[in-house]
Amino acid sequence: MFDLIAPFIQQIFNGISLGSIYALISIGYTMVYGIIGMINFAHGEIYMLGAYIGFVTFIIISTNANFSPIFIIFSMMLVSIIITGTYGFIIERIAYRPLRNNQRLVVLISAIGMSIFLQNLIVLAHGARDRPIPILISGAFKFNLWGDFDIVISYSRLIVIIMTIVLMVLLTLFIKYSRIGRASRACSQDMSMANLLGIDTNKIVSFIFVIGSILAAIGGVLIAITIGRINPFIGFLAGIKAFTAAVLGGIGSIPGAMLGGILLGLIETLVSAYISSQYKDIITFSLLILVLLFRPTGLLGKPNIEKI
Repeated sequence: MFDLIAPFIQQIFNGISLGSIYALISIGYTMVYGIIGMINFAHGEIYMLGAYIGFVTFIIISTNANFSPIFIIFSMMLVSIIITGTYGFIIERIAYRPLRNNQRLVVLISAIGMSIFLQNLIVLAHGARDRPIPILISGAFKFNLWGDFDIVISYSRLIVIIMTIVLMVLLTLFIKYSRIGRASRACSQDMSMANLLGIDTNKIVSFIFVIGSILAAIGGVLIAITIGRINPFIGFLAGIKAFTAAVLGGIGSIPGAMLGGILLGLIETLVSAYISSQYKDIITFSLLILVLLFRPTGLLGKPNIEKI
């Protein structure tokens, strides 16, 4: 029995680190939906774009000077945040704002079109093959609780978990106490009334898109330096799974997105370890169907109450 507990603890850690990436991406879905009630299906490509911008930054820095890994990772994140934040702003202005008052199907098609555009833009610029990225942070903590199995906590995955927790705490405090955060909460409750009370709702929506894009960019850089390879198609599947995490936790709820991402990462990792990696996507999307059937508001979501 003791020989089974140590591998289980290892898989729990791996699942939390994977779920942290899903949580970072799903925040973008849940914030946009919470404000304008629409799903940004181009958000997965923003995550992919962030990974590629980090990759290009790494190439430029590593070929011109010999910097420390910490400085390289910081530079990758900074450049990725700036550029993907700008992309998020542009996407909102081009693909969403002109169509916001149209039928939701029209906005959905626009978002899918933007997703295809960004994916093919990267394919044309960098090709469709995998791009390797050296593991910048090597090493790990090793624990031997009992038996011959060592629990390995790699530094890179530990950084993913710590950064996710810090970002979630900072974002929650910002939304709760800052002026823009209070305006965002007002828009999520009643955008028309918020507009009448003097809140620039267009500015708030753009801000939400930028924040979501920044978090996705950080997730893209973290997964690139952790896994060590990227390709233009990583955004689609990660975006769908992050959307599943947002629905699981309760779309529109930031803590729900965090919880949904962690649960999804744990489920995928445990299924891969104890059943088969071929079944992890089947079980993931089966879970989405079950949640939509039996608890459409998610674990922490609240039902919408129609105001009369």
